[in-house]
Amino acid sequence: MSTTTQSIGHTVAHESARAQIAGAAPYIDDLPELRGTLYAAPILSTVAHGRINEIHTAAALALPGVVAIVLASDVPGDPMLAAFAGDEPVFARDTVQHIGQVIGLVVANDVMLARRAARLVKLDITPLPAILTVPDALAAKSYVLPPVTVARGDAEAALARAPHQLSGMLEVGGQEHFYLEGQIAYALPQEQNQWLIYSSSQHPGEVQHWAAHALGLDNHAVRVECRRLGGGFGGKETQAGHLAVWAAVAAAKVKRPVKLRLDRDDDFLITGKRHPFSYQYTVGFDDTGRLCGLKLMMAAHCGFSADLSGPVADRAIFHADNAYYLQDVAITSYRLKLHTQSHTAFRGFGGPQGMIVTETILGDIARQLGLDPLTVRLCNLYSDEPLNPAEPGLRRDTTHYGMQVEGNILQPLLSTLEQSAQYQQRLEAISAWNKQQQTLKRGIALTPIKFGISFTATLFNQAGALVHVYLDGSVQVNHGGVEMGQGLNTKVAQIVADELGVPLAKVLATASDTSKIPNASATAASAGTDLNGRAAQFAARHVRDNLAAFVGGLDGVGAGAVTFQGGQVFTPKTTRTFDAVVQLAYANRIQLWSDGFYRTPKIHYDKTTLSGRPFYYFAYGAACTEVAIDTLTGENKVMRVDILHDVGRSINPGLDVGQIEGGFVQGMGWLTTEELVWNDKGLLTTHAPSTYKIPTAGDIPAHFKVDLWDAPNTEDNVGGSKAVGEPPFMLAISVFEALRDAVARARDDGEVVQLNAPATPEKLLKALTQAR
Repeated sequence: MSTTTQSIGHTVAHESARAQIAGAAPYIDDLPELRGTLYAAPILSTVAHGRINEIHTAAALALPGVVAIVLASDVPGDPMLAAFAGDEPVFARDTVQHIGQVIGLVVANDVMLARRAARLVKLDITPLPAILTVPDALAAKSYVLPPVTVARGDAEAALARAPHQLSGMLEVGGQEHFYLEGQIAYALPQEQNQWLIYSSSQHPGEVQHWAAHALGLDNHAVRVECRRLGGGFGGKETQAGHLAVWAAVAAAKVKRPVKLRLDRDDDFLITGKRHPFSYQYTVGFDDTGRLCGLKLMMAAHCGFSADLSGPVADRAIFHADNAYYLQDVAITSYRLKLHTQSHTAFRGFGGPQGMIVTETILGDIARQLGLDPLTVRLCNLYSDEPLNPAEPGLRRDTTHYGMQVEGNILQPLLSTLEQSAQYQQRLEAISAWNKQQQTLKRGIALTPIKFGISFTATLFNQAGALVHVYLDGSVQVNHGGVEMGQGLNTKVAQIVADELGVPLAKVLATASDTSKIPNASATAASAGTDLNGRAAQFAARHVRDNLAAFVGGLDGVGAGAVTFQGGQVFTPKTTRTFDAVVQLAYANRIQLWSDGFYRTPKIHYDKTTLSGRPFYYFAYGAACTEVAIDTLTGENKVMRVDILHDVGRSINPGLDVGQIEGGFVQGMGWLTTEELVWNDKGLLTTHAPSTYKIPTAGDIPAHFKVDLWDAPNTEDNVGGSKAVGEPPFMLAISVFEALRDAVARARDDGEVVQLNAPATPEKLLKALTQAR
C-alpha cells in the first residue's frame, strides 16, 4: 500500500486475499452446521415438456437415512415463485417445461445419500410437444414476453437510397456462468417462525422476498446473510433465490435446518445461462462504409420462463449501437419461449449480444468495400459532427433511444490505442506473414465499446449503508452490496477510510445482511461501487460532520475549519488523534454511527417506448487483438492483446486491472470455446467440465497489456470513478473479429465471412471452406 494518507487511487490488496490464499475465508459450505442439519438433493425432470401423471417415491423413501420427499404440495405459501412475471412454479406441478426442471427434493441425513435417493424417484410423465428451435418458436409465436420494436427515422427509405446493401444472419451462443462456488443455500428455522438463510446470492433482498413469499410469511420474518460468494457473474442474481426457496420449504416440512448444494452436473441442467441470440439484418452504407440505414431482428432464446429476459433483451436493444451512430434504424426484439432452462443475467446483461451483431456488420462492410475494418469503425463513431451542414444543431451524438452521448472519448481513445498497439505496422507484418505461410494465417481487429452504466429498471438505482465508529476509533461499514471476488468491500472500505481520514486498516466491511440494509438492489449492472460506495461515503460523512461540529465547538471554530487526515483531526488551534476525538465525543453523547442513502441522479426512461436516459454515464474502452488460425484444422490461438480502458479516476487500479483482465478472458471464452449444445430431445449435453470448456491459463496470450485511460468521470460519481465489472467483457469481441479477419485473409475472396459464435475449430473450418 502507498505511504500516502489517501487510500482512494492506490492499489490495495483485496480485503480477503490473504484469507482466501490460506483457505481461511469461509464460504457457505464451510460454515459450522447446526446439530440436526439435513441435506437436500433435487429430483429433476427427464422430459423437455410433459404432463406429470405420478411421482413414485417409495424406493427413495425406503433407503435408511432418507427423511422426506418435498414436492409442490409441501409449499406453505404461494406455489409460484415471487419472480417479476409470476410464471415459474417453486416446484413443477402439473407439467414440466425443460429437462432438469426441479420437481421436488429428497431430504436425507447425508449429501450423497440424498443424491442417490433422488435418482431412485421414478417419474411418470406423458411427453407433450416441445419447442426447441428458434424457427419453431417464431412460427408458433411462442414468447415469454411480447416483442418490442425501437425505431428512429425511416430505415426502409434509408436502405432504398443507400449506395450499397448487405443482408445476413448470425447466431451467438449462450454461456454457462461456471462460478467456482456452486449454487448453495442453508436454511435454519429460528424461534417463533423466523428464519435465517445463508445464501450464495448477488441479491439477498430478493432471496428474502422470495423465501418469505414461499413460506407464507412477512419479509421481516426472514433474514438472509452472505459474507462472500465464489463468483456470480449474474448467475446468482435470480437463480440463487430458487435454491434458498427450495431449502427453506424443505426445512419448513422437516422442521430442521436444511442445506442444499447442487453438484456441477445438476447446476448445469437446472440453472439458466447467458441468452443465446439469433439475428437477421439488412444494412445500407455508402462508399466510405458509413451506415445509412439498418433493419435488425434480434431473437433472444429465453427458455421456459421470463426470469430477467425482458431487461436483458432491452439492454441488447440499447447496446445495438455500441459506439456508433445509427441514424435510420428499426430494431425488433423477440423474447422466445423454448423448452430449455430459463436463461438469466450474465455479465454484460444483453450488452454483449447487442454489440456483437453491429461489430459483425461493420467488419463485413469493410471487407465488401476492400477497406480496413478500423477505418470503417472510426467513420461511424459517435461524434460532434453535424448530421447536416445546414442544421448544425443536429449532431451524431444521440442514441437511437434518445440519450445524448456525453463525455465521449471514443475518438481519442481509439487513436491512442491504435498508436500504442502499433496497429498499422502490425497490419503490414500480418500481410507479409500470411503471404509466406500456407497453413497458419493471422488476423487482427481493434474494436471499441461504449457501455451504459445503471440498472435499466430505474427503481434499482438506489443503495443504503451503515457506518459505525467504535470507542477505540475502529470503523465498521455495512452496505447492501455483495462481495463476490470483485473487490467491492475493499473499495467501499477505501472510500470510508478517506471520508473519515483514518488508515484503511481501521475500517472493516461486514457481511451483506437483510436485517441491516433492507430492500437492497442486486450487486449487478456494474453499479456495486457506484451505489454502495456512495451510500457508505454519505454515512461516513454524517459521522464526520457530527465530529467536526463537536470539535469545532471545543476549539471555538467553525465545523468547516476541522479536517480529518491520517488518523488525526486538525483545527486551527490544535491537533488530536481520531481515537481521542471519538472518546471525547462519546463522553459528550455525540452520535458515532449513521446511515447513508444514495439514488442515481438524472436517469429516466419510458419502458413502453424504450426511450429516454436509462444510463447515468457511459464507460468506454477498446481492445486490439491478434490471432492465428490453422487452416487445416480450425485450431486457433490468441497471440497478443492490447487494451485501453476507461475507469475514470480509479479507486483501486490493481483491482480494476484484474477486473479488466478477467472480463476479457471470460468474454474470450464465450466467443471461442464455451459451446452449449442441446440435443433434439432438449437435453443439455455439455453439462460438465469434460464437455464444456472455459479458458485456461494456457489460453492467455504471452502479450496481454492493459492500460487505464487517465481522466475522471464527467458525471459526479464516487471518487471520479467509473464502473468496471461488465464493460471489459465486451472488449473480447475483438477476438471474434480478429478470427473473422484471419478467415477472410486466408480465403482472400472479398466475400462476407459467415461465422457463428462461439468460433470453435469446427465452425472456423467451415467458414474457411465456405464459398470456395
